[in-house]
Amino acid sequence: MPDFGRTASDYARHRVGFPPELFNRLTSMQVVQPGLRALDLGTGTGTLARGLAHRGLTVTAVDISAALLAQAVRLAKEEGVEVAFIEAPAEQTGLDDHAFELLTAGQCWHWFDRSVAIEECRRLLGPTGHLVITHLDWLPAPGNIVELTEQTIVDFGGRFSPRLQAGIHGLYPAWTQDARQAGFTAIETFSFDIDLVYPKAAWRGRVRASGPVGGTFDPATVERFDALFAKRLSAWPEPLEVPHRVWAMVAKAPRS
Repeated sequence: MPDFGRTASDYARHRVGFPPELFNRLTSMQVVQPGLRALDLGTGTGTLARGLAHRGLTVTAVDISAALLAQAVRLAKEEGVEVAFIEAPAEQTGLDDHAFELLTAGQCWHWFDRSVAIEECRRLLGPTGHLVITHLDWLPAPGNIVELTEQTIVDFGGRFSPRLQAGIHGLYPAWTQDARQAGFTAIETFSFDIDLVYPKAAWRGRVRASGPVGGTFDPATVERFDALFAKRLSAWPEPLEVPHRVWAMVAKAPRS
């Protein structure tokens, strides 16, 4: 499993997080509402947690990486939002039963012990609450910037985790099965595509912050990879328009 704490600085600076359209969609579904108690699992640098706090929710967030949490605390302070950050695994948070009306997991469900994590979600969620699992994935296509990115990672010896293969073109049907088997109800999914605009330097930072690069390579290897990637990007026009897909599953708490 990659150690994203090794790339916490790039992660905080260059992984832009979920777009406003996701929060707008969840708000229109009345899943995100001011005053709700929310818990963000596997929060990383807190992009999803901060987005919820900006919309008036009372937010707690957990992660196993102290380095990522330090960045999350800094970013929340800079943005003027309050989030209670706790170092804890998603599978065993140590938080009270039925303490939350909303649980979220952004870009991280595949890293958890899913059968254990979904049971922890059952325990933590109040009877009228919702679970949201969501992803923001870059989309490779023949000849596009993502294909070049992934090919450079592979050429340099990087490997994509088999656990990521659960997502097919940015869609995650296995997560709905996790929720269904645990008794969650009214399961629905949605997705939409969006182009994110990056200066070349920022895209290099985003790629350094990925699991196969900064989460796996030692610092000297990351530096050599970045030099090769910069060379390959030199022929591309700037800024880069990078296609992404947002996918989300929304499920209601299990019936008592």
